[in-house]
Amino acid sequence: MPEEIEVETERIDEQIKEQLEREGGSLLKTIALTTALFAALAAVAALRAGGTVNEALLLKTEATRLQAEASDQWSAYQAKGIKSAIQQAAESSWIAQGKPPPTSFSDERQRYAREQADLERVARDKERERDERSLEADELLHRHHRFADSVALFQVAIALGAVAALARYRLIWFLSMLVGLGGAGLFFSTIF
Repeated sequence: MPEEIEVETERIDEQIKEQLEREGGSLLKTIALTTALFAALAAVAALRAGGTVNEALLLKTEATRLQAEASDQWSAYQAKGIKSAIQQAAESSWIAQGKPPPTSFSDERQRYAREQADLERVARDKERERDERSLEADELLHRHHRFADSVALFQVAIALGAVAALARYRLIWFLSMLVGLGGAGLFFSTIF
């Protein structure tokens, strides 16, 4: 009877375990590296999102202040119009009595008309400036949303990276990379 071939299964088992640890360790290191990169980009994107929304809120506040100032100018404009109408009514009563109105009445009406024109110009300038601030704020809010969306994609990529590390499953890590690259693309397109 031939001798049985002895296979050193313990040694082979150890070599297989060592190989798995090396491969698994390499995968875990790679996952950790990409996850850390996505976390860093997410932090920067979150800072940019916060900065843009704060700036947008400041501009919206300025737009509101300018609207209030424009409204004040329009109120003064209307007051000058009322004063001019009162002056004209007083002038009409003099004319109805057959008497010439004092020249000061006409002078006052002309002064009110000049002041009204000045007030209208200032009010329109305030409204134009308000519209510029509001438009700039709207653009910043759009950028804020893009930054926030990139943060969300980075967070999903990080979560998928964690699942890939726990399961030691490359396909999930590839999905993590894909989502993270999408977040990076959105982030960098918003900056530039």
